Amino acid sequence: MLQNLSHLGKVLLFYVIMKYSRLTKEQFEELQPEFVNFLATQSITGKEWESIKKEKPEVAEQELDIFSDLIWEGVLNKVNFVEHISPKQLMLFHITETFMELIGIKVDKENVDITTAYGYKWLQQNLHDDAVTLYTSTKAIKDDRNKDIFVLIQQGAAITKGELYNYFTDLVNE
Repeated sequence: MLQNLSHLGKVLLFYVIMKYSRLTKEQFEELQPEFVNFLATQSITGKEWESIKKEKPEVAEQELDIFSDLIWEGVLNKVNFVEHISPKQLMLFHITETFMELIGIKVDKENVDITTAYGYKWLQQNLHDDAVTLYTSTKAIKDDRNKDIFVLIQQGAAITKGELYNYFTDLVNE
């Protein structure tokens, strides 16, 4: 009985609401060595993990959630640039520890889809056209930088190295 209470206490101690989202099955498969190390840091062997999955699936789910948040946190800590491209809009973000800077470009021209090679080339050649609106914005990061980045990713943004941001920054500053 005391042993069960001790285990229940551990489960309650680790019960946390996820900060991000659970990794996909494919991501878990790719990160299997890291997950094995994660379990090992908690003194959970492969045999014990299989037992936990069968006998205490809620504990297994919590372990997957904790691992997912750790991976997301590690990835997001390294992010400096994200971009979101849609057929009529390009949103390029540069993220520092304290600020999120945006270069936004909106195209109001029929038959131009900037997600295509033709549309993007049109944009590059017609940046000063009346159909193109270019704007910039800076926002202070007040609470949680990584959560702000994660929200952008959930909305369809992709992590990048910042090539497009730097390209358009040079054009904006001309």
